[in-house]
Amino acid sequence: MPGTNLTREEAQERARLLTVDAYEIELDLSGAQEGGTYRSVTTVRFDSAEGGASSFIDLVAPAVHEVVLNGTALDAAEVFADSRIALPDLRAGRNELRVVADCAYTNTGEGLHRFVDPVDQQAYLYTQFEVPDARRVFASFEQPDLKATFQFTVVAPEGWTVISNSPTPEPKDRTWTFEPTPRISSYITALIVGPYHSVHSTYEKDGRSVPLGIYCRPSLAEYLDADAIFEVTRQGFDWFEEKFDYAYPFAKYDQLFVPEFNAGAMENAGAVTIRDQYVFRSKVTDAAYEVRAATILHELAHMWFGDLVTMEWWNDLWLNESFATYAEAACQAYAPGSKWPHSWTTFANQMKTWAYRQDQLPSTHPIMAEINDLDDVLVNFDGITYAKGASVLKQLVAYVGQDEFFRGVQAYFKRHAYGNTRLSDLLGALEETSGRDLKTWSKLWLETAGINILRPEIETDADGIITSFAVRQEAPALPTGAKGEPTLRPHRIAIGVYDLDANGKLVRGSGVPDGEDWGRIELDVDGELTPVPQLVGKPRPAVVLLNDDDLSYAKVRLDEESLRQVTQHLGDFAESLPRALCWASAWDMARDGELATRDYLELVLSGIGKESDIGVVQSLHRQVQLALDAYAAPAWRETGLAKWGEAALEQLRAAAPSSDHQLAWARAFAATARTDDHLDLLAALLDGSQTIEGLAVDTDLRWSLLLRLAATGRADDAAIDAELERDKTSAGEQHAASARAARPTPEAKAEVWAAVVESDALPNAMQEAAINGFVQADQRELLAPYAEKYFAAVKGVWEDRSHEIAQQIAVGLYPSLQISQATLDATDAWLASAEPSAALRRVVTENRAGVERALRAQRADADAAAAA
Repeated sequence: MPGTNLTREEAQERARLLTVDAYEIELDLSGAQEGGTYRSVTTVRFDSAEGGASSFIDLVAPAVHEVVLNGTALDAAEVFADSRIALPDLRAGRNELRVVADCAYTNTGEGLHRFVDPVDQQAYLYTQFEVPDARRVFASFEQPDLKATFQFTVVAPEGWTVISNSPTPEPKDRTWTFEPTPRISSYITALIVGPYHSVHSTYEKDGRSVPLGIYCRPSLAEYLDADAIFEVTRQGFDWFEEKFDYAYPFAKYDQLFVPEFNAGAMENAGAVTIRDQYVFRSKVTDAAYEVRAATILHELAHMWFGDLVTMEWWNDLWLNESFATYAEAACQAYAPGSKWPHSWTTFANQMKTWAYRQDQLPSTHPIMAEINDLDDVLVNFDGITYAKGASVLKQLVAYVGQDEFFRGVQAYFKRHAYGNTRLSDLLGALEETSGRDLKTWSKLWLETAGINILRPEIETDADGIITSFAVRQEAPALPTGAKGEPTLRPHRIAIGVYDLDANGKLVRGSGVPDGEDWGRIELDVDGELTPVPQLVGKPRPAVVLLNDDDLSYAKVRLDEESLRQVTQHLGDFAESLPRALCWASAWDMARDGELATRDYLELVLSGIGKESDIGVVQSLHRQVQLALDAYAAPAWRETGLAKWGEAALEQLRAAAPSSDHQLAWARAFAATARTDDHLDLLAALLDGSQTIEGLAVDTDLRWSLLLRLAATGRADDAAIDAELERDKTSAGEQHAASARAARPTPEAKAEVWAAVVESDALPNAMQEAAINGFVQADQRELLAPYAEKYFAAVKGVWEDRSHEIAQQIAVGLYPSLQISQATLDATDAWLASAEPSAALRRVVTENRAGVERALRAQRADADAAAAA
């Protein structure tokens, strides 16, 4: 039985047979305040290529009342099963189907999500349909290549607002009737319904006026910085319309900040939904604003790449996500007036490290992944689809030229507007404009898995003159279980040479004599060894940095002398991007066990105080904490954590008052505080008996302090209740759930396990908060009994819960803190006996790989101590 799955072969056959014209969807949401179910009526007109053929339409619903095909009533009990309605004996040519059903509100962030705000007790609804969840709201042919127009008619409670893909009409008798959309895929249709607060403006260009709207719950309205959001949005409109040479393709553009959203945002055509954590209630660093801007630009880019032109099937998901990820960073880097022109630094430090991590898992796959069914794609929104694909596009731009690249994109949009495409369609357009044959490039970069390592091989004479320089490329074996073979690839890279200038800064080319131009060399690297004759006969620089400017996608290693200099002077790079590349290289070496955790900590401590990029600083905080929790030799871990805690407090006290660095170090200190003195300071900051000049202990920072106090047994239920009384919001409820789950008692852990695993009552956001609090790195012994419980429960959870809920549990509750051979053995035994689905097998195998990597890194750290 198919259940809720759909195979690629089924989708191809349905697309061969059917051409869909239009949907008319009527939803009665008048009872949304109370919840339960709602009436959904779908009328869809479509053509069949064959008379007498059979097909099916998708629907997930508690009850189906009517199915009328071409005027003939079908027995709903007979034709509706396994999320499908059978459509027998179709006419050749035009067919019309009417389906009347009761559909259900959800609390999982899938389909039509319903949330009640504790501030005003009002319900707020929004849809989330990617990948296959439009069928939870109306009957649909749920695959991206069966595009159609969609007309929504919605009945809503008095005083509410209804927003959809088309401009919002004036309601009549609480009924909102929208104009049909252009031809789009079902997964980017949207409805957002409730008493939302809104701010409106327009985007004006060349005599056109595009209405802009921003929405959030009234309880967040005081924090909504609409002007800043509109500014980034207009920047994106200007840059994308110029680069794509195609006007924004929809009638209006609304951005809706919605509660309990599972992802960062969703590119619904003309009605983008965004997690409302991006409406900042407390002070955040500039890095948070940069991430929000990137999210806004990512979704806006999707209006062209994904919505206007859509992949034919989910194996080309990367065409949507990789391009939008590249476009967000490029827009921030190059758009006039951008507040974040160093976005490639953030990209190198965050997105590419995500890609490198994903590409070394047993589940690694080609960018153009093999997607056999919906179960495959649901777990494929990963670091390869987004970050590796975007990195490869960045290299492609360097390879063919930015102007040629965007001319190809322009031709692609004009040729395929409102249609569906495959990889070959984009490559064909790029070949036409660049004059390059991209077939070999595509095969090596898009159709193979794995990552390359680039190392410099440098020889010098007694006077420090380079006598030989080459770049060695390695193709490490793919992780056990991964499909494919190691592949050497062509790389377009730059090599930067850096020396200390008179001000003690590492500057590219500072040691190069005037009149000479070899501070940066750009070249193609191919095969195992690529000589670089341009550097032969030159003085050996302090630092040689392969892949300078981050043009290619590869793990980069430093030679021995460069590593020594970087260890002493990493914070002294004059520019942020080479610093970020060296930080990323050091982190990758630590993850691979090539750099002991204790040595990685020393490297970070030597340079982080000089790091000006706040996004890099915050990434280093996360990486150091992970290294100490997972990669440090257990016998040394507490020593390392104590050293890090002292350093965090020292940096906190030294940071400029009210600065981003001060706030970031406050959060880092709160996360690692463990001694009595440190915990006393957290408590004093929380109750106001101590202050640090310039540090605003506001709502969100208070919760960070309290979480750590709860996790160490210094804050009880009464303290958590008191804090929740101060912050009686949905965010406060989630923070409180995390704090309660973090308490270091068997009773607290049992309560969380029962609420998350043994019950399905928690909404998605509350479940996520409880899981985050449950897993505390210094509670390993307390959590040890839950390893066995996990393996006993996870398959049933995966089969019985919705995808989003099951994924949270399968990933979040895996015993990743039990770093031992016993955990690997227990995982292997479960994999061998449980017969999990392919998607669940992938999730558990990825979790296992994390434990395996941690064990290797711990051994490397212990060996470094023994050798010292």
